[in-house]
Amino acid sequence: MSGLMILDTPSLYYRAFYGVPESVTAPDGMPVNAVRGLVDMIATLVREHSPDRLAACMDADWRPAFRVEAIPSYKAHRVAADGGEETPDTLAPQVPVIERVLDAAGIVRVEAAGYEADDVIGTLTAGSSGRADIVTGDRDLFQLVDDARPVRVLYTVRGIKNIQPVDEAVIAGKYGIPGRSYADFAVLRGDPSDGLPGVPGVGEKTAATLISRFGSLAALLEAAEAGDGLTAGQRSKLTAAADYLAVAPAVVRVACDVPLPRLDLTLPAEPRDPLTLRALGEQYGLDGPLKRLAQALSWKD
Repeated sequence: MSGLMILDTPSLYYRAFYGVPESVTAPDGMPVNAVRGLVDMIATLVREHSPDRLAACMDADWRPAFRVEAIPSYKAHRVAADGGEETPDTLAPQVPVIERVLDAAGIVRVEAAGYEADDVIGTLTAGSSGRADIVTGDRDLFQLVDDARPVRVLYTVRGIKNIQPVDEAVIAGKYGIPGRSYADFAVLRGDPSDGLPGVPGVGEKTAATLISRFGSLAALLEAAEAGDGLTAGQRSKLTAAADYLAVAPAVVRVACDVPLPRLDLTLPAEPRDPLTLRALGEQYGLDGPLKRLAQALSWKD
């Protein structure tokens, strides 16, 4: 099935890092489990889903200022002593290697200053014609699912070889909300893993019930203000969280208007820099994964 495949690259290399043993090392002893795992993931995805375009989205800014200004707790628990993101010591040195491998292979890396990979993914999705598949282990991107376009998420929670395709029906079945209402639902529920408090006293079931009943967060807040269709307790909780609800949607919702250059995302018919790719394979012990990637991309020997 042809179309655009968009990789949430940080999500995937974290999954590779924790899924492949650290005993997988380069000849010099450096762990390369995340690198090898990611390259094999991409080969498997290309082979099994046959996209004709591919984008590897990256975090230029994992904690953008516009989100932190709105909600200071946003990802605050992940900030390291140096102000950067807490990253496992053996993963951090692998990220530049991943970038060099992708570049040498000709797989387009896409990022934008001041934005997360999610925002780049949203923008590519918004500008895409035809099918778009987003590969991620992050539920936040369920908000981009849209059967009409069509856009779906290939959810990696069960592993890259047992991917769960997520469309509007899956979201409705799992959360009991309209298929395109995930962002509104997430605002109410909150997400401790991202430092988003949600509305105190409104858990997942109540959030789902309210969004399903009113159709959108905007309609729910209008009803709360008018006193229509809500219990006194529900109205009180929403009123008490007014400051949070005024800013949270801009934090939770993925930006779909990131300034990006014109990009040719066509699958590479050959490596962009074969000599560098071969050297990286030798230096980091990546010959096997790179061979499998070459086969998946139908590169000639």
